[in-house]
Amino acid sequence: MRIVRAAEGRRTPWKNGGGETMEIAVHPPGAGLDAFEWRVSMALVAADGPFSNFPKVDRTLAVLTGDGLELAVGGDAPVRLTAASPPFGFAADAPCTGRLLGGRVTDLNVMTRRGRFIHSMRRMNVARPATLDAESGTAVVVCRKGSLLAGGVVLGPGDAILFEGTMEIAAHDGAAEAIGVVIQPS
Repeated sequence: MRIVRAAEGRRTPWKNGGGETMEIAVHPPGAGLDAFEWRVSMALVAADGPFSNFPKVDRTLAVLTGDGLELAVGGDAPVRLTAASPPFGFAADAPCTGRLLGGRVTDLNVMTRRGRFIHSMRRMNVARPATLDAESGTAVVVCRKGSLLAGGVVLGPGDAILFEGTMEIAAHDGAAEAIGVVIQPS
């Protein structure tokens, strides 16, 4: 089990030079943008523009804070993402452009190297305790709103916990929301 506080994550520049991402976890540890097998990060999106291209990588994005983001991926119709919408998965090697629906947005990104790892992401309303299970892989829970109790640790907004196996997540003090990620070998 490992805790990553919102203020402590490793910050890296975007591959396209247009901003900065706070890395929550990467495998193998310390891998750069061209060598990771999987990566979980949060990004502050402050302007409209193209997303970086990651060959042979699958990506899922969820809005954590802000008005939302519209993504145009390949030739498909644009998809609107808000802090209430389900996470959106797409090929990270397809051309993608983001357009803010209002002010700045913080999003959660999960990327896995196609053919080596797969991932899933889901929003979790933890008014009642919920369980996240990563039988043969790694799980990441990110607190989106309120405070969570996970593995005996209190997490605030933007904080994350990484673990293997199964963990119960509950609201710590009032209503709370989280995003759960499971990464497994393909």
